[in-house]
Amino acid sequence: MKFNEYILVVRKRFLLFAAIFLVSLVSAFTVTALTTPTYESTTRLFVSTSGNESAADLLTGNSFTQQRVKSYADIVTSPAVLDTVVAELSLQEIQDKLPGQITATVPLNTVILEITVTDPSPYKAANIANAVASSLEQVVTNLETVDPTLASPVKLSVIQPGQAAKSPAAPRPLLNLALGALIGLALGFGAALLRESLDLRVRSVEDVPDKDGVINVLGGIVFDPNAESNPLIVHTSPKSTRAEAFRQLRTNIQFVEVAEGRKSIVVTSSIPSEGKSSTIANLAIAMADTGLKVLLIDCDLRKPKMHKYFSVEGAVGLTNLLIGQVKANDVIQRWGRKNLDLLPAGQVPPNPSELLGSEAMKKFLIKAEKDYDVVLLDSAPLLPVTDAAILSKMTGGVALVVAVGKTTKPQLSAALGHVESVGGRVLGFIMNKIPTKGVDAYRYRYSYKYGSYGSYGAYGKYGNYGAYGAYTQAYGEDAVETTKLEAPVAAKTPRKSTKKA
Repeated sequence: MKFNEYILVVRKRFLLFAAIFLVSLVSAFTVTALTTPTYESTTRLFVSTSGNESAADLLTGNSFTQQRVKSYADIVTSPAVLDTVVAELSLQEIQDKLPGQITATVPLNTVILEITVTDPSPYKAANIANAVASSLEQVVTNLETVDPTLASPVKLSVIQPGQAAKSPAAPRPLLNLALGALIGLALGFGAALLRESLDLRVRSVEDVPDKDGVINVLGGIVFDPNAESNPLIVHTSPKSTRAEAFRQLRTNIQFVEVAEGRKSIVVTSSIPSEGKSSTIANLAIAMADTGLKVLLIDCDLRKPKMHKYFSVEGAVGLTNLLIGQVKANDVIQRWGRKNLDLLPAGQVPPNPSELLGSEAMKKFLIKAEKDYDVVLLDSAPLLPVTDAAILSKMTGGVALVVAVGKTTKPQLSAALGHVESVGGRVLGFIMNKIPTKGVDAYRYRYSYKYGSYGSYGAYGKYGNYGAYGAYTQAYGEDAVETTKLEAPVAAKTPRKSTKKA
């Protein structure tokens, strides 16, 4: 990932990042506030040996002292030294804890012994440090004196007595808060990155499957929170940004190379509620506006919506036509004054897949392609049922609607696998419900600007997508755009041509 992509991850997961950062900072502050202040006091002793004044004796004595002083540091916390200190200062209550409060160190290449004592009382720390130094001096003298009639060859001299500290050595508020902030930044960023890596939802054009590095996105439709109440935006608000996006989609689809010169295109989605029905309805109007003779067929025989969108009679339609109850001219309805004809789904049958895959359906599509410039088929989602996969083989191909922030990558891959398994053809993807605010909107614009859309030719094979597993989402949700997103709409798709069809 590039640096700007890491920044996008933090922006997108800012609440999680900020929460972890604040928790870490508050924890550091709480620990600092609850920690009892402790003070340090240090006594420094100089260790020397008695001997002759010759240079050789001095060198020998210095080496001897450096070796000895390390041993003296080790016995500072021994009972031989501390028992005297406890008795002298009446420290019986902390006798067991006293060794943990004392540290003895020897600076490198020196004969200086530093004894540091830590205690909640600065005066007590100083008294203990001085008492330990005095007791150590006596113990060393006794240990180094072999002959009681002779003086000890080693002498410990206090060169710096312990002083009562004016400020506590711990806790250090600024240091603790700084460490808390650094830990919070690291944990927050790690959590944001982990959450992003585990998020399988499609967020940008880079998340859709590609072939040979080419991402075949036919267009991007902005999110509209009022799509359910105003589905035909191209008709009701032709100058809106969303209507322009549908017109751009129309232009791009005209460059799609459908199979064997066919004029029919299936528009579907992976799962319900991705907005495929409103997308094909507006696409049909946009195509009819250019003078093309368009037939829109509602092949969603499980949850039909076209008759509701266009306010036409839907009791009789495609199902009645396929079983031979009526003729095509009896059920195809002209919508308004445009070159747009609509064939409603009719009554919901008990066997939708069988009807759509029947010989009657194939013959009807062949005839419809002769009578119309474009035939658009609205079908049920791919994952719950097989209707769209069946139609994909009988038509020029499938345009797959992908809801940004809703559809997951495994769902999309499984849907493509369904089309491939029957020998169908995916013409491309229609990015729907693109937000206009927030990080997702920026990511879409960024990937659109710097990503490769490539040609608008149809995809070939998609490879092995693996088993998708059991699909448990019941088909029965509202397929109109009812998902509540915080931010409406996104960037326009680029113009490929300014020519009208």
